[in-house]
Amino acid sequence: MTSKRSSVQLEAEVRNEFTRASRRTIRENGGVPAVVYGAGTESVPVTVDLKEAAKLFYKGRSESFKLNIQGSESLPVLIKDVQQRAGKVVHVDFLHISMNKPVRVTIPVSYQGEAVGTKNGGTLQTQVTELEVEGLPGDLPSSIEADISALDVGDKMTVGDLQIPEKITLHAEDEEVLASVIVPRLVEDTEPQEETGEEDAEAGSDSAEEEPQE
Repeated sequence: MTSKRSSVQLEAEVRNEFTRASRRTIRENGGVPAVVYGAGTESVPVTVDLKEAAKLFYKGRSESFKLNIQGSESLPVLIKDVQQRAGKVVHVDFLHISMNKPVRVTIPVSYQGEAVGTKNGGTLQTQVTELEVEGLPGDLPSSIEADISALDVGDKMTVGDLQIPEKITLHAEDEEVLASVIVPRLVEDTEPQEETGEEDAEAGSDSAEEEPQE
């Protein structure tokens, strides 16, 4: 499990117009409409540069950073939601957080190693790609590492097998299966069935020919 402390900053401008035309103009100029809310404060509509914001999308939902609102204050935030339409980002939600209060976020599961069972004819299946955790912003990991290298054919890894730091609370059942190594199904030979089908068709044809005609 990897953790981090970020000093990343993103510039924002307060948004005063809320028409469809104004949002379209923002996007045409390389920006994206957004909103900041949380930490007991009123929501603030803002605009941020899409390219700069996109750099943060890849860091994960637990990466806190400073949102510098022009003419106002600098707020510690997390990316709460990224809305897309036709593959394009159309809106971003930033969650204003307190560095001294726990927050609940969803972070990806990072599977490490190669399951030994895949070398013995098995197939690895991953059922979970992200988990919900809670903790202080500075203690949140960017991902949860799951070492699957010891999994053999028939083995499975559950949430209870993960190593979670004491400062982090994981909101998932211990019995929930994360990954397993299964025996792939054998491809059945369909030729005998096809031959049987052909024989049945021929038999039916012969029977039809033997029926007396009126």
